[in-house]
Amino acid sequence: MPSISHPDLVPDASSTRTEMESQQREIAALATFEDRFSFDTRRITNPLEAASTDGRQPIVAGVDQSFLLESEPERALSAIVAMRNGEVLERVHAVTPLEIPYIPGLLAFREGGPILEAMTNLLVEPDLYLFDGSGRIHYRQAGIATHIGVVLDVPAIGVAKSLLCGDPDRSLEGLAPGTRVPIEANARVDAPEGTVLGYAVQTRQYESGTRSINPLYVSPGHRLSPETAADLAYGLAAEYKLPEPIRLADRYAATAKREYQA
Repeated sequence: MPSISHPDLVPDASSTRTEMESQQREIAALATFEDRFSFDTRRITNPLEAASTDGRQPIVAGVDQSFLLESEPERALSAIVAMRNGEVLERVHAVTPLEIPYIPGLLAFREGGPILEAMTNLLVEPDLYLFDGSGRIHYRQAGIATHIGVVLDVPAIGVAKSLLCGDPDRSLEGLAPGTRVPIEANARVDAPEGTVLGYAVQTRQYESGTRSINPLYVSPGHRLSPETAADLAYGLAAEYKLPEPIRLADRYAATAKREYQA
């Protein structure tokens, strides 16, 4: 795993809510929502196009969580799948106690510690992390992808299935694949109203038109712009709605979970 750049910002579930929210504002101030990375994005979204360029293929990791809620105490199973050029390099997981309940906007304090524990099992060092959760689309611009991205100082993207806050700038009904709709800050977000926090990204859609697939809500976690985060998430969604690293992490989490339920 990458080294921890900000040990003082590692999520602490014993903090008070006021302390957690204060830390999130500090994290948002440290986060970079611009492109600050060294890899070629084409090598992630279109490796054949970039085949003639110099440099190695970047390693992309998907991060997802499952839960052993019937155990005492309740535990989180954090799963990470690292990939390069569409091939799985490594799968790791960790099972750790859950110390606090789910509180909207404070997910990192519930799941961040378990995720960092799983990352200690990685032998490879990913160039980019995709999290099942929010990045900048967050009340204090510091969702789990931003929190962990800043703690490790790594490029990170949040990919959420529902919209935590902010407003789309137009209707999200029946979007065609490839459509991206800006998500703008509103009064619930600690950012100037109208700031583009991320995008609703339509990765797949039914052809019949009688049903509609909801978009994903993609936002930069750290060291990426909203536009690049959306490009990468869309480019990594192969045959399914979710980007492949997150989809495979979700599937691996379900498989690993069965081992603990046997």
